[in-house]
Amino acid sequence: MSSLRSRSLLLVLALAMAWPQGLPRAQGSGSQLPSLGESASDDFDVTTERRLGQQIMREVWQDPEYLDDPVLQEYLQSLWTPLVTASRRLGNITPDIDAAFDFDIFQVRARSVNAFALPGGHMGVHLGLIAMTERAEELASVLAHELSHVTQRHIARRIGDASRTSMVGLAAMIIGLLAASRAGSPDAAQAAIVGGQAAMLQGQLNFSRDMEREADRIGFNVLDASGFNAWGMALMFDKLSLTGRLNDDGAFPYLRTHPLTTERIAEARSRVSGRPPDTSLPGVHALMRARARVLMDESATELQRLEPNAVPENAPAIDRLAGLYTQALASSQLNDTTEALRAADAALQLSAGPEFDLAIRRAVARLAAEVRLKAGQPERARQALDLAEASAGRPGLLLQAQLALADAQRGRGAARLRPTAEALQVWCADHPRDAAAWNALAQVADAAGLPLRAQRARAEASWAIGDLEGAITRMRVSQRDAAPGGGAEPIELQVIDARLRDWQRVLREERESARMGR
Repeated sequence: MSSLRSRSLLLVLALAMAWPQGLPRAQGSGSQLPSLGESASDDFDVTTERRLGQQIMREVWQDPEYLDDPVLQEYLQSLWTPLVTASRRLGNITPDIDAAFDFDIFQVRARSVNAFALPGGHMGVHLGLIAMTERAEELASVLAHELSHVTQRHIARRIGDASRTSMVGLAAMIIGLLAASRAGSPDAAQAAIVGGQAAMLQGQLNFSRDMEREADRIGFNVLDASGFNAWGMALMFDKLSLTGRLNDDGAFPYLRTHPLTTERIAEARSRVSGRPPDTSLPGVHALMRARARVLMDESATELQRLEPNAVPENAPAIDRLAGLYTQALASSQLNDTTEALRAADAALQLSAGPEFDLAIRRAVARLAAEVRLKAGQPERARQALDLAEASAGRPGLLLQAQLALADAQRGRGAARLRPTAEALQVWCADHPRDAAAWNALAQVADAAGLPLRAQRARAEASWAIGDLEGAITRMRVSQRDAAPGGGAEPIELQVIDARLRDWQRVLREERESARMGR
């Protein structure tokens, strides 16, 4: 177990294992589950859960299999945001949870089919899950189910008897699991679990059946209220059941933590009884599925298998387009420039057809820009980016940053650097946890002759991934280099001073909390 693909399971299972006392009982009820809306634990409150989630995410952000592909991230966010919004509207996300939890979603570069919720509302999605789903509503149904585990505080219920266990002890156990899994030793991982006071049998590690049914029911309502086709959950259950039976090779860790039963499958189908399934084309999901297939395993052997991904001419147009998308991206990853450009150009031509909507044309245009930029053709990349509003949004902005840097390296187009830096600055102000955007800003600001802004951006990038001490060190360098008379902008100096004070206060609080054993 040397990576996030095994670690993601261990993180959640460790939480379940650390307290053998089990779940608290709801008052006046024979059920082991508290009633909806009841606090899971007076000790493990939402603030404590948020702090634990942040500590875990600091490890996740450092993991080599943590992935921030801007295109896939924007797509996942387009599914995730409506689900979170609907959950708020339905009252599942209460004000205290909404104020404390982050409700963010991230990618894991792994072939395995899995998604997992962490304390504090953090959601991980393996690329293998994206690659095996055929429609957006299937993927959204998994996210809705996992979101319901978060909003119903099932993780907190699993560790409800935490009153005698410190936050530091819990975090230390999980970090021990991370270190053991990095060592690649199952025995070491088991030792870390035992060291965390685990005493439960393997069969007790999964979410309880009551929790799974509750997450199914609430997740279905969230999926339906979000505007996705409600058949998504039933279709996903059918797919997981079939593939799980056919593949007993550990490729489906989701089924280990969320075991499917005939009862759950039947209930999912009964909820959509009388509703027609969606028979429309899968749309942009087909391209995102293709992208996930290429990025989830970047070994030369796998990319060479995907590169000649020819699709018959009589196949549906969306399938042919997805095949060209796969060819272009796989060839680009293999540095097969000729084939990558050929496939990207063919995809651009095909996507211009009337059967495709703006979202599909934009996705293909961004791919063409990405391929052309890697092939050393920044002008042709910019031409692609000018199509179908492809320069909009986070993927377009980050591509523009790469184009501006490529132009500057060739000794032309330096005038684009400062406008790009300003655009990135605006984006980062609205998305302060976007480490990739901060790093892009640092590079562009450096090239534009804005060293202080670049230094601050690097400090903000460190803070965004939880490296608080590194952020403080970098910001102190910025403060030192911004001595009076140095020509720095007064507003930039004020921001640096304010951010440094805030981070130093947070670091003092964290150290005090650790000293007190909380």
